Amino acid sequence: MSRLQVVSGKGGTGKTTVAAALALALATAGKRTLLVEVEGRQGIAQLFETEALPYEERKIAVAPGGGEVYALAIDPELALLDYLQMFYKLGGAGRALKKLGAIDFATTIAPGVRDVLLTGKACEAVRRKDRAGRFVYDYVVMDAPPTGRITRFLNVNDEVAGLARIGPIHNQAQAVMRVLKSRETAVHLVTLLEEMPVQETADGIAELRAAGLPVGRVMVNMVRPEVLDAEDLGRVRTLPRASLARALSAAGLGGARRGGHAERLVDPLLDQAGQYAARYELEQEQRAVLGELDLPLHELPLLIEGMDLAGLYELATELRKQGIA
Repeated sequence: MSRLQVVSGKGGTGKTTVAAALALALATAGKRTLLVEVEGRQGIAQLFETEALPYEERKIAVAPGGGEVYALAIDPELALLDYLQMFYKLGGAGRALKKLGAIDFATTIAPGVRDVLLTGKACEAVRRKDRAGRFVYDYVVMDAPPTGRITRFLNVNDEVAGLARIGPIHNQAQAVMRVLKSRETAVHLVTLLEEMPVQETADGIAELRAAGLPVGRVMVNMVRPEVLDAEDLGRVRTLPRASLARALSAAGLGGARRGGHAERLVDPLLDQAGQYAARYELEQEQRAVLGELDLPLHELPLLIEGMDLAGLYELATELRKQGIA
């Protein structure tokens, strides 16, 4: 299992939820996981029902078996101050630059600097060891940017290494890419069984592969339970209305006489079955598309009661059942 797990997906697919559930699943049995947020949305804090995360690693959950989940919301400005102190020993001068607005300028205007800092901080956590030489975290899970810009986000250090031929910036960029393009990293894509998210997932995987970045798994989120299978839907299409009315009546849903309660239910039920059949066919088509991507495919259920902390643990359990963690 790769130590850096990057989770991306089209907006609205629930990638932050899947990343959080994955961090919980990986922390099972005494492991320690760091869940990293890079978009500044505080989505992790909302999922774990805790206060907004500061720019520090903070324990936010205990997994089954005593494992721990830590979280970090990376602030690009503070990450740049760390960077300046680490490589240039600026100390107070770095804080003075922040007051002058230079730090904000560098992280918002300078091309690629923001993404370099975000990926660099995550990779530093992957490589970090304690005094005994053991990794501080068994796994680092990154809630990454959406699929449309994930490849550029992860590959930005390659561009920086090419621009800065020598010196600490070049060395840092190369060190980050050694992690991101190795077996230590796996990039997972979250999708729904809908045409647009599936197409964006396929496009994202093609871009990642072209850039030499390691693609992990496809996780289909919010999968609705199967109410009728293909055989049942075939019966619905051929079942006479009168037979359906009699069946409803036999089930205690009103008389079978014309205009009776059971007969009034026939058309709404057939309409609903038709809508379900259309969606079932669409989902089967999208499963076929995903199956052609030649990647492990996992489906996570739609939680009818909505997403809360209990639901997050439920998804983590499902991930473990499917052998992802």
